[in-house]
Amino acid sequence: METVLTIVLQVLLALTSLLLILMILLHRGRGGGVSDMFGGGVTSNLGGSSVAERNLDRLTVSLGLVWFVVIVLLNLLQRFF
Repeated sequence: METVLTIVLQVLLALTSLLLILMILLHRGRGGGVSDMFGGGVTSNLGGSSVAERNLDRLTVSLGLVWFVVIVLLNLLQRFF
């Protein structure tokens, strides 16, 4: 039973990791960072409205929390089972 749960959690970890990378890359650069080095300052006006940025922030934080919980659960499974 715990092997099936471990596999499901590992797949969920891989998916959330990839989605979290994508969500972070979708954020608009605030200037002065690595995003400006790759042309982030030129395309910053195409980022969208502030409502879209807030929704993207919420989605990124939620996905980060899911990612963290999956890691904790995997460690607990490894330690106690």
